[in-house]
Amino acid sequence: MIYDPTRANPLCGNPLKTRDDLAKAVIDLFEPLLPYFSEGGARVRLGATGAIFDRAAADLEGFARPLWGIVPLAAGGGHFPHWDLYRRGLANGTNPDHPEYWGNLADRNQRLVELAAVGFALALVPEHIWDPLSESQKKTIAAYLVAARELEFIDNNWKFFRVLIDLGLERVGVPIDHQKTVAYLDELEAFDLGEGWYRDGPVRRVDHYIPFAMHFYGLIHTVLARGDEARKERFRQRAEIFARDIRHWFGPDGTALAFGRSQTYRFAAGGLWGALAFAGVEALPWAEIKGYYMRHIRWWSAMPIAERDGVLSIGYGYPNLLMSESYNSPGSPYWALKFFLPLALPEDHPFWTAEEAPQPAFPEPVSLKPAGMVAMHTPGNVVVLSSGQQHDKMRGANEKYSKFVYSTRYAFNIEADDRNFAAASFDGMLGLSDDGTHFRMRESLEEALIAGDRLYSRWRPWNDVAIETWLIPANPWHIRIHRIATPRALNTIEGGFAIERADFNADRSEQGEGRAVWYGQTDVSAIVDLSSSPRTGHAMSPIPNTNLIHAKTLLPQLRDEIGPGTTVLITAAMALPSGQDWAEALGNPPVRPDFDELERHFRENGVRVPAFDLQT
Repeated sequence: MIYDPTRANPLCGNPLKTRDDLAKAVIDLFEPLLPYFSEGGARVRLGATGAIFDRAAADLEGFARPLWGIVPLAAGGGHFPHWDLYRRGLANGTNPDHPEYWGNLADRNQRLVELAAVGFALALVPEHIWDPLSESQKKTIAAYLVAARELEFIDNNWKFFRVLIDLGLERVGVPIDHQKTVAYLDELEAFDLGEGWYRDGPVRRVDHYIPFAMHFYGLIHTVLARGDEARKERFRQRAEIFARDIRHWFGPDGTALAFGRSQTYRFAAGGLWGALAFAGVEALPWAEIKGYYMRHIRWWSAMPIAERDGVLSIGYGYPNLLMSESYNSPGSPYWALKFFLPLALPEDHPFWTAEEAPQPAFPEPVSLKPAGMVAMHTPGNVVVLSSGQQHDKMRGANEKYSKFVYSTRYAFNIEADDRNFAAASFDGMLGLSDDGTHFRMRESLEEALIAGDRLYSRWRPWNDVAIETWLIPANPWHIRIHRIATPRALNTIEGGFAIERADFNADRSEQGEGRAVWYGQTDVSAIVDLSSSPRTGHAMSPIPNTNLIHAKTLLPQLRDEIGPGTTVLITAAMALPSGQDWAEALGNPPVRPDFDELERHFRENGVRVPAFDLQT
């Protein structure tokens, strides 16, 4: 039998149209984990790969993260047949005298993350996970959780984990110092950027942690916390405003924008839509919210995201460690189950009774000022131009945060070999090399500006090389302008969008002076040089397993050498599904913009991007 990776996906074959379909999905996602529970129920070890934290913490992760889906299922009246396993595991994992003890707690430790799911369970379904326990078991569990909430949590979304632990302890009657809870809530609110956006801590970036962490946990707080009405209202108002922006990170087929870290959490990216329902925040008409929500999970149901036994893999569109983070253990992907929060709502809630509405049309570019982004809705896709954000402490940070453009349909590539300039992708990016072997890309920024629907950044790939980049929407194209000041000659490669590659070399390409095009079986991708001295077009096939969605891709590039002094490069790039009017678009690339007018526009209208404008 030929292996069909989609059949291993527990969501495969589920129509995912109704509340009952989603309830079934939770059970189907959980059941492959049962063989991996330890005898005492506290440890769930799903694979041999490691993370920066110890094995016991990783095993706790495997135990706790499924609760994000199981708890709402039970709260909404659904049947989960393994509560005895979870009660036993919780009692044993928190018991220092048991061989399956999760280990001692410490400041900024991974255990603090995973215990938030336990707090959530205690707060929402104590009748299943707490009430049947003996008094001695309750005392042991409470002591472990109280000890955890007394420790230091990282200065970002982690601070919500103390809040969630406290919600659980409060629900089951364990006394706590509420001043610590309030202090963390105050500090979390200090990350507010305005217009519904947050930072995820004192950093120059925003990413999916804003919807699936900051807003997600804030909305849970509005439902489960006692009192604190003014803060709850602020959380609701910010989420309502934010929803109108974050919808532009979702494609018409349900895909989320692949951008930033922790992509292996997959359909957690759609969790905000369910959290809005859970908190009763009709930020958009319920039919639209439900449409964004249901399309998202259906897209994932067709992807090969699980191993042969149905256990979710580390990866995105397929198993792939190259794109992972150092904190991704085999249990990490199960944060995806945060998606199922609205199962806690009754079937007659307006979210569930609404008919799904399609994504509205957005013919004009949409500015997402706090994030320094501009979204363009193209056929089958949302293209997001980015002024650039930064994360300098993780693998693949350049690709995850600093490309010029991201897309819901054409996910980004991770560079696989930093000593092979000629084989690098540089999709949505400009790569530079001063020795023909090693290379640099946009990473950290000196400045990031937004002016209406246009973006600007200044960056230095080397200390003595300064680059200014302007980004302009020209739907379905976008234009990039780079002004490069260098004291020495540099080789340059600039890439368009990576599209899926067919077997048997069935795709067709064109390459020549100032242009490269790939005519794929599903999509067409093109890059055109608008500079005064056109570069050479190159149709390349990136190293396999570097793209987040497709294991094999095609990519058009422009290549050239620039000399010492100041050089201006102007690029137009676009990609469209093969069934769309790509021929007309390809035959009518945008004209070279008026550079003087562009600079004047930014002098008069440019403002610093709020996500980047952090005083350190």
